[in-house]
Amino acid sequence: MDEELPVPAGILRCIAAYAPLCDDGRFAEWGDLFCEDASFRVMGRTSEGREAIRAFIEAGQPPERRGKHMCAAPLVVMVSEREAQAWTEFIFVTPKGPITSSGRYHDRLVRGDDNRWRFALREIVFTSKAPELAAEVPGIV
Repeated sequence: MDEELPVPAGILRCIAAYAPLCDDGRFAEWGDLFCEDASFRVMGRTSEGREAIRAFIEAGQPPERRGKHMCAAPLVVMVSEREAQAWTEFIFVTPKGPITSSGRYHDRLVRGDDNRWRFALREIVFTSKAPELAAEVPGIV
């Protein structure tokens, strides 16, 4: 059996920072979680590039619509020392309490020249849907 590459803490930090930065409206910091040329797909729409991604989420998350993204521990597979894929289950709770969505984040992360891990692709796949751009969850052996 091949030895697996260890998962760098920077990957876990990037994935973990996504929800609280978005929920708190800290969109400049949230946007910096993405590569300059990243892709972000949700609800049939793909935004290309860090600034377009940030502008899209900021417009869709005004203060009165922000709730809490609750995320499970991610499944991370190292593709190489500079690239990883990850899958993270989530639910979204509105400010008044009901869960309004659930699904899975399908990610490709890369380590940049500055050694920071960022999303190159994040596709939000709602429950019972299939990803259109990202990889399916791998089988676990």
